[in-house]
Parts: sequence; structure tokens; C-alpha cells
Amino acid sequence: MRFYLISDNVDTQEGMRLAGIDGVVVHKAEEVQKALDDAIQMDDVAVILITATLLQLCPEKIYTLKLKMKKPLIVEIPDRHGNGRTKDSITEYVREAIGVKI
Repeated sequence: MRFYLISDNVDTQEGMRLAGIDGVVVHKAEEVQKALDDAIQMDDVAVILITATLLQLCPEKIYTLKLKMKKPLIVEIPDRHGNGRTKDSITEYVREAIGVKI
């Protein structure tokens, strides 16, 4: 089982490549969706890493995949510009997932 990266910049891709993680660099929402679909079809990919900037391009699709799929695990990582999260993003995600306001 392996990791796979979907990134919006070459610096992140190069750094992950040094750690043995393959991936692609994309910039548009359509490219993100295609990269996700391609990665999901790879039998040996257990974890998909996606930069925070790209997650903001198509959050509905990514959150739906996170909630419905057992494999692969989709993990948001900060890019070179920082995290990009608002302070309540985890709370909002939990609220959407289980319908409880915390």
C-alpha cells in the first residue's frame, strides 16, 4: 500500500517525491476531480494526500468521498503557503458528517 499526492505546486511534489511519494500537480477543479478519480482507481493507493488549496476548489466532492469511501483515505495537508483552514473547519466538518452542532 502506498501514498499518492495531489498538489497545486511543484515544491510540495518534489518534497514528497524525496520521501518516496508519487503524485501529480494540478491547478483547476476539473483536473483535481480527474486526479482523484484516477487515484481512487489505483488498487495499491491507501492514502491520498491533497493540498488545502486544491481541497477548496471542490470541497463537496472531496468531503463526500471522505464520508462514503473506506479506502483510500483522503488527507488534507498544508501547502507551502500555510494551512488555509478557517479556525472552525473541523467543527463544520463534524457538523456536516453527523448533524450535531458542537
